[in-house]
Amino acid sequence: MFIKIFQILFLISTIAAGMSPEEKAQLRLQVIDMFKHAFGSYMKYAYPADELMPLSCKGRYRGSETSRGDIDDALGNFSLTLVDSLDTLAVLGMFDEFEHAVRRVIQHVSFDRDVIVSVFETNIRMIGGLLGGHISAKYINSRHPLRLSWYRDELLVLAHDLGLRLLPAFNTTSGLPLPRVNLRYGIDLTLSKSERERFTCTACAGTLILEWATLSRLTGNYLFEQYADRAMSYLWERRHQQSNLMGTILNVHSGDWIVRESGIGAGIDSYYEYLFKAYILLGEKNTDYLSRFQQHYSSIMSYVQQGVAMVNVHMHQPYRLAKNHMDALLAFWPGLQVMTGDLKPAIELHEMLYQVVKKHKFLPEAFTTDYRIHWNSHPLRPEFVESTYFLYKATDDPHYLEVGRTILTNLEKHARVPCGYAALSDVSTGQHEDRMDSFVLAETFKYLYLLFDSTPHRYIDIDQFIFTTEAHLLPLNLLLFNINDTLRKEFDKQTLLSARLYEQKNLSLTERLNERRAKNNQCPAFNGQFQSHQYKEQLRRNIRGDQDMTETITTSSSITNEKRKRESRNRLTAAEFSAGDPQHVAQLTQMGIQTQTMADGIQLVHNSANAASNEDADDGLLFIQEMMELMKNVNGIGQSSSDTRHHLPLSVIPLVISPLTKLVSFTVGSAQFGKQLHGKAGIFAQLYVAQPFSACSQLFYPHHLYSRIGIVRRGDCMFIEKARQLEHVQAIGGIVIDHNASLKSSNGAIFSMTGDGNNNVHIPFVLMFKDEAFQLLHLVSKQPNLIVYIGEEKLLKESFYQQMEILESLIEPFNQTSRKWIYGQIEWFKKKNLCQIVPIQLKQLELTIHQEDNHVETEIMNKQPIIQFEHIIEANENKSAEEITSELLNSLNLTAANFGGQLNNIDSYRPAFDKMIRTALANGGANESFKSNITVKQEQQIEIPVEVTTTTTNQEESQQQTTTTTRTTDTREYTEKRSKRNDIN
Repeated sequence: MFIKIFQILFLISTIAAGMSPEEKAQLRLQVIDMFKHAFGSYMKYAYPADELMPLSCKGRYRGSETSRGDIDDALGNFSLTLVDSLDTLAVLGMFDEFEHAVRRVIQHVSFDRDVIVSVFETNIRMIGGLLGGHISAKYINSRHPLRLSWYRDELLVLAHDLGLRLLPAFNTTSGLPLPRVNLRYGIDLTLSKSERERFTCTACAGTLILEWATLSRLTGNYLFEQYADRAMSYLWERRHQQSNLMGTILNVHSGDWIVRESGIGAGIDSYYEYLFKAYILLGEKNTDYLSRFQQHYSSIMSYVQQGVAMVNVHMHQPYRLAKNHMDALLAFWPGLQVMTGDLKPAIELHEMLYQVVKKHKFLPEAFTTDYRIHWNSHPLRPEFVESTYFLYKATDDPHYLEVGRTILTNLEKHARVPCGYAALSDVSTGQHEDRMDSFVLAETFKYLYLLFDSTPHRYIDIDQFIFTTEAHLLPLNLLLFNINDTLRKEFDKQTLLSARLYEQKNLSLTERLNERRAKNNQCPAFNGQFQSHQYKEQLRRNIRGDQDMTETITTSSSITNEKRKRESRNRLTAAEFSAGDPQHVAQLTQMGIQTQTMADGIQLVHNSANAASNEDADDGLLFIQEMMELMKNVNGIGQSSSDTRHHLPLSVIPLVISPLTKLVSFTVGSAQFGKQLHGKAGIFAQLYVAQPFSACSQLFYPHHLYSRIGIVRRGDCMFIEKARQLEHVQAIGGIVIDHNASLKSSNGAIFSMTGDGNNNVHIPFVLMFKDEAFQLLHLVSKQPNLIVYIGEEKLLKESFYQQMEILESLIEPFNQTSRKWIYGQIEWFKKKNLCQIVPIQLKQLELTIHQEDNHVETEIMNKQPIIQFEHIIEANENKSAEEITSELLNSLNLTAANFGGQLNNIDSYRPAFDKMIRTALANGGANESFKSNITVKQEQQIEIPVEVTTTTTNQEESQQQTTTTTRTTDTREYTEKRSKRNDIN
């Protein structure tokens, strides 16, 4: 689905009959009173602490209270709530309080503290708060010159200082930031590898670009935007390539996914938000952000949306439900959909959330698809208010004013306490928690105020700004907020210092990202039907009821279901089926077939009652029958066809070079993707264990994997993803080590690796069971340069002779051998060529391969010769054919030859050579005894099945007029079928 961006055409509010202007104004004043109660309580009882404890009427300092775990990572003893509230004071028109608060921050807030803080929370609350305060101060002064006339960009200086203190978090191989950093000492590299520090969430790493790009463009320090953009790009690369979904938690060093659940709630939410808003803020040139968001959005609406619910699914198997509950953070999604122009699903999802609110008074932290409470707390989150505000702004529907009234009433009735507003630990009982997060002032009351404010807004023109995920104001036109030259020069100096520190190279200031581009406001295409409140009420009415959310038929979901139904009529066959393809799994579900991953494969269960229609049920029955026949073929019960060969196992054979050791063959499972080795020559290569071992992210030391077979472990991502990583570093194949000790090739286990529906891999890929893999790794530990063969065991010999040059380069990579095949070209002998001896190890390897085959099949003699060799016979010599044969074989030092893939002693072929020589002599006009007086040299061609690596004697051409003698330093055979040999002269 492609989302169109349009200029804002928000309608000038005309108050509908549902709420009078007086009522709306009264609600606006009530919000101001509520904010003053909360903010005043913080300043009276908590400042300069980070947060207010509304039940205890005191402040919460970092380390002064019992630890709440990760929640406390937002605290840094830097007056968090005051900074987070700055631009809310400006939006509400409380200019005196705002100016006073700015002075306090400038005078008392410092970041030179030995405290470890969350990079994510510190960015969105503190850097965002400082930037929002700075922008508000400049904006107010530009319109009211007597106000803040003393302000000299001090908040921007603080934001820049804090940004520099967060930069060490990006000291990772992936470019993703570590989740925490010490404001004074940076990163402890030892601790950064610990279990707690090496994992981060998608939103944590992907919610920086708005604040950091703004910071770069206001200060000229390009590093902030560069690092934030790099993190966003790396996250995009880590998406699932087929589903285009993101997981929730990943390793910041390797990029491996730790939690592969995908949704739009906790752990992912603001990553999607910042992709779209980054495009709005940074201008037309940054179309990558929009393109990425479009692809994500299309997948979310295809997989995550089920009915009216937005559930969590597995990113690699998006039709599999990960859990049956949703969290409150997803309530931001309708507001984002409004910005993208997708109003229908925004209205429907918001209405579902409103039904939860009406049932429980607040939105619980998590709730089930049948509207029950899953986690019963509520920290007065702003996301539902945010979406309510954007929907009202886009539709002018008074329904959303009534929703706002409900929220306001519940806050006042159930959350207000004498010292502020307290979070609820249980929405069902109304029990309070001694907690008032800074976002209550930064977001919840800000969005409530804007909902009931008049349009245009009284104090700040909101349409000239974009909201961060913490509702801080960032200007769409950054050019309006320039800084003085003195401060600019100071920022330039710090940019150079930080560049040398973090980039480890000198960079010119001309490389700064200083392009400024103002953009018009963004909003949905306003369809005429949305002017009808009756139409919007019809959409909402469809959501109301007691049915499960996932079973609610929405406008968008019904279209999707109909599309899927049309597509399903092209029935999937068993031979086409790939368990890793979400479309295939969806078609099976349509046919009433459920898939379940087992320890040793995939279980398919067909139930006609679960099929979408009678026709689909019949298709499902046919599919199961086909699969049973296919499995018979795979297990050798039936005749396997070329279409199902990729299900058959292959062999991995370590080439241990020893004439006393038999080769060991390991049976391995093949892949349904990549290069297929069935019925064709296999591959030879050395091995290298990939790092990271899972091969689910960018591989280290790619030069070690170049032209080798990579060994990886099973797990963490799909097989085909591992193959793509290996192919990216130019490995020529891959072996996956299984982790299931119960599966062994010896007990008949069969495994065929499936792809994901996009077969863009071109290297062979096999799976080796655990026991056999340990044996292989043991061999590699003894012989680091061990060569292995992957392919069909019966084609080992043929593959050996076809790839001798490759094998020789692996055995002796610096052996400068010059070889020539001789096809009747006498001129070759006249050249001076020096060819080194074929490596002894290659000869030993050849003998090892053939040690079990020492017999000769007589019918081989009737086959066509495969290599033509030119030998010169002097016609004035009186020799028999037998003597010439002996002389030929002795001069070539032939001991063995190969016909039809069999290596045999050369004496077995003497009769054949005698016969060919007699024929050649007879055709040349000479008798067997050579009693002719012919003095000219006659050249005859004899074809024998050998490759000759030769050294010519250092004779002048004049000395070769009567005879040419060759001496071979070694021989080897080569199997190559040729067309009918040339007629012998």
